[in-house]
Amino acid sequence: MSKPVILVVDDEPLIRWALKEHLLQGGFEVKEAETGKTALANFGPGHDGIAAVVLDYRLPDMNGVEILKEIKKYDPGCQVILMSAHGTADVIEEARKKGAFHFAPKPFDYLSMVELVRKALGKAS
Repeated sequence: MSKPVILVVDDEPLIRWALKEHLLQGGFEVKEAETGKTALANFGPGHDGIAAVVLDYRLPDMNGVEILKEIKKYDPGCQVILMSAHGTADVIEEARKKGAFHFAPKPFDYLSMVELVRKALGKAS
């Protein structure tokens, strides 16, 4: 049986690395992207298989809600967890309205993030 594929999108290499390592240990396959454009290249015609996205709100080229909207156009079933150190109530509400599964404030506990991904995929242990 194949492992669920998680896309980690953050412009900070250390956060991407740490999330990737914890998700790999949690039994997931992991892809990485450091920009919105790179993240969205994983969706659309000829691309499938990403079960969930862990997405930073602040990226150099787009914000997380813009990326979330595009992901949902390509794959409405993909679960998206937004994360940010700068999440205002308005941003959190907009993310939920656009279909985000959860908004995680930074800093976060990596093991809790793995459990949140499991929960998003309906595989909470």
